[in-house]
Amino acid sequence: MGTQPDLAGPERQDAAAGCSDRMQSMVSRFPPLRRAALTTLQVNLGYRCNQACSHCHVDAGPGRTEMMQPDTLALIAPVLEARGLNNLDLTGGAPELHPGFRGLVRQVRQRGIGVIDRCNLTILSEPGQEDLAMFLAEQGVVVVASLPCYTPALVDRQRGHGVFERSIQGLQQLNALGYGQSDSALELHLVYNPQGAALPPDQATLEAEYKRQLANHFGILFNSLYALANLPIARFAAQLRAAGELEPYQLLLERSHNPANLNQVMCRSLINVDWQGHLYDCDFNQMLGLTAQKTHLRDLLAWDPAGGPIAVASHCFGCTAGSGSSCGGALG
Repeated sequence: MGTQPDLAGPERQDAAAGCSDRMQSMVSRFPPLRRAALTTLQVNLGYRCNQACSHCHVDAGPGRTEMMQPDTLALIAPVLEARGLNNLDLTGGAPELHPGFRGLVRQVRQRGIGVIDRCNLTILSEPGQEDLAMFLAEQGVVVVASLPCYTPALVDRQRGHGVFERSIQGLQQLNALGYGQSDSALELHLVYNPQGAALPPDQATLEAEYKRQLANHFGILFNSLYALANLPIARFAAQLRAAGELEPYQLLLERSHNPANLNQVMCRSLINVDWQGHLYDCDFNQMLGLTAQKTHLRDLLAWDPAGGPIAVASHCFGCTAGSGSSCGGALG
């Protein structure tokens, strides 16, 4: 990651003013949003991951060391109970690499609260994680798994050599435990991301093709597919900028804005927590430093965010473009 020049005096003031003007322009283009009733706490346990995907908006990878500390982790279950929330949505990096992951899952599931694990599938075959799939099944955890295509070349191009094969093995392992089966309560959902600066295709059509291809070639079953747009921030934005595609892609998102999606975006019922316990309106705002009204997870013990404003900027068009996309897939 590059460093910013060390400015002083008028130069620093001019740079700050320019940054403020650009942010104000970004904010003013997207319609204002307010949160409805809060149902989900989304927690980023850290940026460490066994993969380094090209589209990753949190710049996760094997070299990242950021990890939620035990005192912050201990606040999660009390906050879920204090706010009467239905779901804990665990993300990263690879959330399973946090040493407190399994203890947290057990604690939350004992309270009858649902847990979602945003899993990259290859983590299931990492050394020391061989029993992870069984643990997830025993705890009744909903698995939301990344699989950007059903062909090896496209997946390995985006996620790294050998990722497709390991992902298929992970899916077969989950299926063998009951995930994705019609007679099982164990939910398995897949996530699709486009390969570049394009909107995802129709989710229903793509889901049908995924189910056909994965069943015919690998015997894999799953419940549903979430088609998500890549937001122009962090690692993906840097790639777009280098290719001269950042501005055209942003314009595509803005021109494809569908106001009907505003009532369904996930930030209206979700609040996001980073590895330090800071609050954001979504995972994308976390990476941009756009904080929520209150600043820390502990504030949620007494504060109900329903009805409050949501911080928005130009990247938000990625969630409302076309059929719309959020952590739960297409909105339309």
